[in-house]
Amino acid sequence: MPRGVAIPEPRQQLFAALERVIVTVGPGRLTSRAVTREAGVATGLLYAHFATFDNFLTGYAVDRAFQIAGEVAGLPQRAGSGTVAGNLSDAALATPLDTLLALTRLMAIRPELAANVEAVLGNGTAGLQAVERAATGYLTAEQQLGRVPAGTDTEALAMAVVGVLHHVALTGGTGSAADARIRRAIDALTDGFPAAAPS
Repeated sequence: MPRGVAIPEPRQQLFAALERVIVTVGPGRLTSRAVTREAGVATGLLYAHFATFDNFLTGYAVDRAFQIAGEVAGLPQRAGSGTVAGNLSDAALATPLDTLLALTRLMAIRPELAANVEAVLGNGTAGLQAVERAATGYLTAEQQLGRVPAGTDTEALAMAVVGVLHHVALTGGTGSAADARIRRAIDALTDGFPAAAPS
């Protein structure tokens, strides 16, 4: 890249490059050089914005956890509309699969990032915890409306939804097949739930 050329949103450009590296070659080959090469920028750009590579990884994990929380924040307000499976699937897939895959794989090999994220965003914010929290709130609201059976453990069901996301992120790709696997699993988890509240 020629000197003097402004790079729009360099942090986001680097974060997107990190995701592409993890998706294509895995987190084991994640280095500052791999990220900047993928981004098409000089290695110094990363260190102009982050003191260390660990700071960069924390910055990425915080940014994406915040993004995911924003994507699922409105899920509880959808109670009573659409279908339970559809609402859960739409919320689970509101974040691009590349992001879910990259964040999940990164945090699996760098578990200390969870504490770093929580130090910035608060307890229960790391990784996909926001999805679990929003899904629990949503399922509880649907249970009060009669669209989730009274005996359902909504916290366990929300954790199962997140488990589906983790499994696909760790074992599957990011294309339409992965999207379909997630929707199919959530359909199975909510099989038999009424489409409308009992009269």
